[in-house]
Amino acid sequence: MQSQLFSKLPHVGTTIFTVMSHLANEHRALNLSQGFPDFPVSEKLIDLVNKYMKSGYNQYAPMQGVLKLREIIAAKTEALYSAKFNPETEITITPGATYAIYTAITSVVREGDEVVLFEPAYDSYVPGIVLNGGKPVFAQLQPPGFTINWDQVKRLITPRTRMIIINTPHNPTGSILSASDMMNLEKILRHNDIYIVSDEVYEHIIFDGYEHQSVTRYPKIAERSFVVVSFGKTFHATGWKMGYCLAPEYLMKEFRKVHQFLVFTCNTPLQHAIAEYLADESTYLNLGSFYQEKRDYFNSKLKKSRFKISPSSGTYFQMLDYTAISKEKDTDYAIRLTKEAGVASIPVTVFYHRPPDLKLLRFCFAKSDETLEKATEILCKI
Repeated sequence: MQSQLFSKLPHVGTTIFTVMSHLANEHRALNLSQGFPDFPVSEKLIDLVNKYMKSGYNQYAPMQGVLKLREIIAAKTEALYSAKFNPETEITITPGATYAIYTAITSVVREGDEVVLFEPAYDSYVPGIVLNGGKPVFAQLQPPGFTINWDQVKRLITPRTRMIIINTPHNPTGSILSASDMMNLEKILRHNDIYIVSDEVYEHIIFDGYEHQSVTRYPKIAERSFVVVSFGKTFHATGWKMGYCLAPEYLMKEFRKVHQFLVFTCNTPLQHAIAEYLADESTYLNLGSFYQEKRDYFNSKLKKSRFKISPSSGTYFQMLDYTAISKEKDTDYAIRLTKEAGVASIPVTVFYHRPPDLKLLRFCFAKSDETLEKATEILCKI
């Protein structure tokens, strides 16, 4: 007789990204749902991976990651944000950003601890909190700009608050945090024993002349923070699942205790290849202008559509308001749009624990111009 299993995540099913990508494949729709580019990775980077594989770099890397890569990350972080991190003790290479976020949560969140996060929230945050015995506490970003109401955040802080998770540039909304936001966060930390996870995977994909407000720019916040970054997003190679975490030594020590028993180490030839590739700053400094062109192209092609557009400030996602088209729930409309029109998107309310009545869909514009042209042509006919 089979024993009864009590799920640790009883309310969690298959992620919306998997669901919508499967639906797109089933109906041969253009997949603007899941956030992955449909254009190739740099041939130079591919050649470097091949070079290090053929040169014999195929065994375990150090648990913390290849030192050469950690050193260049430290130099890059200092050059961009005037922040110094010790590559020996404060930087760890990880198999992707989702992993790093989970490991950071696991490092410090205990049974009964509260973790404040902002909705709409990327879907990996809450399961990571719950699996570690924590309690998610939700603050609502304020539409239409999806900004933070810091007075609301202050009211949510209790003696049990252990962590706050922030995300800038923000997935799914494409909004960004300002210097003023960081100052407000710093004030909250001044009187509370709280740690930060800062999800900065789209750090280089920011538009319209704005500067990325990394936590690392703010020493009083950085001294309590795990900062999570992605190579997959930066180098159009999401399937490689490569990223890293920055944290002060006392936090990184706890992070590595967990890391060594979850995965121990990451793909060795990729680390060596990325280290050499990063030596050319243009590989990431030009990313914002590259994706801003795609955002502008996508939005310009939709000017004659019935969708309402508020241009995203970062990420490679654009939200479209369909209020003038349908009164359907966004989950229903996204499915119908995929099946009947042949364009797949992500409904925004799936990123809430209590879905509000929003008529918003998230579209990924990290696609070739050909894909974007086909998709916008279809959307303009609706």
